[in-house]
Amino acid sequence: MNRVTSTEYDSPVGPILLTFVDDALVRLNVAHDGLEIARAEIAHRLGVVPEHQQPMDHPLVSQLEEYFDGARRAFDVALDWRFARGFTRAALEATLEIPYGEVASYGEVSMMAGAPRAARAVGTACASSPFSIVVPVHRVVRADGSIGEYGGHPEVKEYLLSLESDVILGETLRASA
Repeated sequence: MNRVTSTEYDSPVGPILLTFVDDALVRLNVAHDGLEIARAEIAHRLGVVPEHQQPMDHPLVSQLEEYFDGARRAFDVALDWRFARGFTRAALEATLEIPYGEVASYGEVSMMAGAPRAARAVGTACASSPFSIVVPVHRVVRADGSIGEYGGHPEVKEYLLSLESDVILGETLRASA
C-alpha cells in the first residue's frame, strides 16, 4: 500500500498544495481556488485522502523556497507520472531541457518531444501539467514570444519568468562588475 501525503507551501504566487505518493511528487497545485478545493480534487483523483504533513517535513518545500529566493534553478524530487502519459509526458519531459531563465516556443518543445507538428498538443500538455513550477512549463511561450494563458493565470507565468530573468540579469551584472 502506497503512502499518500500532502503538505502546503505559501508561495509568492499563491498557496501550493504538494501531494506525494510515497516520496514521489504526484501533484503540485497552485491552489488559486483555495487549498480545500485542491485537497478535494486530488483526493478524488487518487481515490484516497492524503495524510497531512507539516510543511517543513518534505525537502521540496525547502527547494521551492530556494527557487523563489533565486538560489535554485532545478528541482531534485522524484516524480510520479500517473497523471501524465504518452505525448503529454514526452512534452513535459522536454520542458525539463529548457534552461533556467530561457524560453522555448510550443513548436520548439514539440520538436524536442519528437512530434514536430504537435505544438497545440504541447499547449494542452503544459496546461494539464501535474507538476507546475517543478517541471518548468512556464518557460514555454507562443511562437510570437507572448506568454500565453498559463491555466488562466498569466500573472503567475509572468512572475516566474521575471524571477528567473532577474536572477540571470543579476548574475550577469555581478560578473561584469
